[in-house]
Amino acid sequence: MIRLSILYPNTAGARFDWAYYLGTHMPLVRRRLGDALKAVSVEQGLTGGAPGAPAAYVALCHLTFDTMPAFQAAFAAHATELMADIPNYTSIEPTIQINEVKL
Repeated sequence: MIRLSILYPNTAGARFDWAYYLGTHMPLVRRRLGDALKAVSVEQGLTGGAPGAPAAYVALCHLTFDTMPAFQAAFAAHATELMADIPNYTSIEPTIQINEVKL
């Protein structure tokens, strides 16, 4: 399994519109990636490890695919559209990482 993780760093003064992200962007992601997308997880950062510390990330999104070729084929066809939608919900430049799920 392959997991695409999209992390939105908690940046001072940054904007993140949860209503748009959950109500518009994520449904768009699901529609465009179709059956290749096996699982989705969206998390909202609450706090850091130390009491009262801010969360390192405002939001985390994890998209799971069976294989790297399945991810690449699904994403390549819609990458421009999905990436162009980012400014509609945030001013944060996301960090993206692709992982192989081991457990």
